[in-house]
Amino acid sequence: MSSLTESKAWIVLKNHYHQIENISIRNAFKEDPNRHNKFSLQLNDILFDYSKNRITDETMPLLFELAKQVGLEAKIKSMFAGEIINTTEHRAVLHTALRNRSNRPIYVNGLDVMPDVNRVLAKMRVFCASVRSGEWKGYTGKAITDIVSIGIGGSGLGPRMVSTALAPYGSDSLKIHYVSNIDEADIMEKLKHLAPDRTLFIIASKTFTTQETMMNAFAAKNWLLESIKDPKAIARHFVAVSTNTESVAKFGIDTDNMFEFWDWVGGRYSLWSSVGLSIALKIGMDNFEELLSGAHEVDEHFRTTSFEKNIPVIMALLGVWYNNFFDCQSHAVLPYDESLRYFPDYLQQGDMESNGKSVDMQGQNVDYSTGPIIWGRAGTNGQHAFFQLIHQGTKLIPCDFMAAANSHYYLPEHHKVLISNFFAQPEALINGLTREEVKQQLTPGEQEDSVLVASKVFAGNRPSNTFLLKKLTPKILGSLLALYEHKIFVQGVIWNINSFDQMGVELGKVLAKTILSELESGEPIESHDCSTNALISSYKQMRDC
Repeated sequence: MSSLTESKAWIVLKNHYHQIENISIRNAFKEDPNRHNKFSLQLNDILFDYSKNRITDETMPLLFELAKQVGLEAKIKSMFAGEIINTTEHRAVLHTALRNRSNRPIYVNGLDVMPDVNRVLAKMRVFCASVRSGEWKGYTGKAITDIVSIGIGGSGLGPRMVSTALAPYGSDSLKIHYVSNIDEADIMEKLKHLAPDRTLFIIASKTFTTQETMMNAFAAKNWLLESIKDPKAIARHFVAVSTNTESVAKFGIDTDNMFEFWDWVGGRYSLWSSVGLSIALKIGMDNFEELLSGAHEVDEHFRTTSFEKNIPVIMALLGVWYNNFFDCQSHAVLPYDESLRYFPDYLQQGDMESNGKSVDMQGQNVDYSTGPIIWGRAGTNGQHAFFQLIHQGTKLIPCDFMAAANSHYYLPEHHKVLISNFFAQPEALINGLTREEVKQQLTPGEQEDSVLVASKVFAGNRPSNTFLLKKLTPKILGSLLALYEHKIFVQGVIWNINSFDQMGVELGKVLAKTILSELESGEPIESHDCSTNALISSYKQMRDC
């Protein structure tokens, strides 16, 4: 048994779970008209309602005690102080410094990082103004109309998600495209509609060696040079987000147009850095800094607020409650906003890459469940895809719902229908339908059909959180993202795992390099298991050339 599962707080929570595991959320609302006020918090223009959970007045204090016993307060201070909390890679974790709008000094190895952060932000501002105004010209003297951002993982998911979410703030004269997949369809489908002499590429790779990113970068370079024969054109059509000056220059990019970031910026937290250059080009630097400000407000809330009023801490503890005590294996993220359609994908990486670990900080295998499977889709599309399983399936799936009270667009009846569904689904999840209620909705003849009646019964008692936003602005989006980032961090602290490395993604990359050379070999392949050997051989036979 681990020290976590043997701790006093954990044992008390386990006993409490057995006492209230069958609590009816529906009845809890009937018995306590003040339940919403008791279990909701407001942070600026975000209302967080966690009243639709399987919790009682006793549950949250016990969860807060768990957070205290694992030393969460000290761990929060360590992160914000720039201490080496990513112990396997010996790095600080300071994405919070990238959005430190207070500009208070933040030290890494005795050096204040804020001057460098501010320098890069100022450089981004000048560059974005030049491109957005048309002052920056391509090699043939034409203004840029299309930006293609090439990156993968956090360098792709984060910027794509934010740029899509904040599309109403974008420039009509500048379109942003994202390429991440090594599948040639990704880049070729993006490029075939673009004019080379009006296209600017952003290559986002810290080391400038990431295989997928660099292969796509060279494909883009070749595409440009097929149209504009002069290699000097590269300097006017490519910029880099990287730290590898030598490789950037060798590629042909003017190093004056290289935007740096640092090893204390993890990939899945990098949108706040110069990796967010495509976002700033899309929405303008003022709005990009509003995004940073919204995140900073949550950073301060997380850093200074007691656990009892701390939204990320509560989000995290509720996740632990379901993951470790109710044995919930997944968590659904359901934005009722088409602009947030990439939000579940973004959180999937943020959570599952961070907390998909089975070894604790001491290198020991854990004996408890860690990160859940994160998935979801924008409503109302999700209702017609997988909500059946959430409502009536055999799995308990906690959900996060989110929507904005105000839309950027003016089809008011559309928004009313959207929001009516947004409110209805969490209510339906907790209330369900009893057999008696089902019969009341049926004709006398249908009431005699026991199979029909049973099929229409909803057990209810399915938990969810609700985020109601005033409007999806850059600041509110920044705050929402930071809430989830800190939730993930808190859960990692409780599970005693390193949320900031990602060793699990490396093995497949190593094997792929071996297989790549074998694909070009005419020799029989016998170096793998019989299935992989056969698949490689079949692939070679199926190839047209």
